Amino acid sequence: MNNKAEDPSLWNDAAEAQKLMRERQQLDDSIGNLRRFEQQLNDNIELIELGEEEGDAAIVSEAEEALRQLRHEAAKKQVEAMLSGEADQNDTYLEVHSGAGGTESQDWANMLLRMYSRWAERQGYKVELMEIQDGEEAGIKSATLLVKGHNAYGWLKTESGVHRLVRISPYDSNARRHTSFSSIWVYPVVDDSIQIDINEGDCRIDTYRSSGAGGQHVNTTDSAVRITHMPSGIVVQCQQERSQHKNRAKAWDMLRARLYEAELKKREDAANAEAASKTDIGWGHQIRSYVLQPYQLVKDLRTGVESTSPGDVLDGELNEFMEAALAHRVSGGADAVVDDLN
Repeated sequence: MNNKAEDPSLWNDAAEAQKLMRERQQLDDSIGNLRRFEQQLNDNIELIELGEEEGDAAIVSEAEEALRQLRHEAAKKQVEAMLSGEADQNDTYLEVHSGAGGTESQDWANMLLRMYSRWAERQGYKVELMEIQDGEEAGIKSATLLVKGHNAYGWLKTESGVHRLVRISPYDSNARRHTSFSSIWVYPVVDDSIQIDINEGDCRIDTYRSSGAGGQHVNTTDSAVRITHMPSGIVVQCQQERSQHKNRAKAWDMLRARLYEAELKKREDAANAEAASKTDIGWGHQIRSYVLQPYQLVKDLRTGVESTSPGDVLDGELNEFMEAALAHRVSGGADAVVDDLN
């Protein structure tokens, strides 16, 4: 790759050149991490041997702690190495849909939207709000985020499913405990290297007025666009731009991404190819439970990973759950990776 990168004719095809440079950088980073791990491992082993020879317990303790940290970091890199799927490195869309239950589930959907936005910011990813449908009294009915960054889809893909919240409702004057459901659906952005053919005759295009915060932000024209793909039942919508033309173009991009993701799912597991918006958002479909009352617990129902700090989780501390879910999906050595992370 270094030899190819030095060839002046490479840039005759800009797209191919950029692809090669990305792959080269990713390999360079991976090799660099491996060499760094090897160097730190050897350095700390030598420090331990030196400390033991000189009877310096402080040096031994310090080096042992450095090795424990190195082991944890290496386990994380091992999880990242699982992000080898066809689209794992791509940017991603993330949809939030409220379930049955009116204001309760709509407020919960808004909490999830904030949670994933905070997680993406912690990862250094860029987040764009593509579409949002406000609830009647509070919260949201649905929203779509575009998360941009290396491995965005790979990290978020395990978050698709129904999320359950148990809490004392702030909307119940009798302070009763309520259970709410909302769903998350994640699908990768389709880049230029992936060709998705769509028959426009199979699609219905609707325009509507964008919702907004009010005042000068209210859109007075029907600039928002909704596209329904009749054969699959997939629906996408975009209201990010004030121009209907731009929203239409982005909605087509989202539809291509949804169709591509559906094909990936079919390859992986035909049973999971159905979109989250087509499943029941309720009991029996949830992947994670968030209990705020009568006790504090977040539990992933697939991996068994738990947290007794739901406030931190809802503030975007999701890596532990994502790492375990990724390990769970990969056979051979997955249990050892989870053990290392723990």
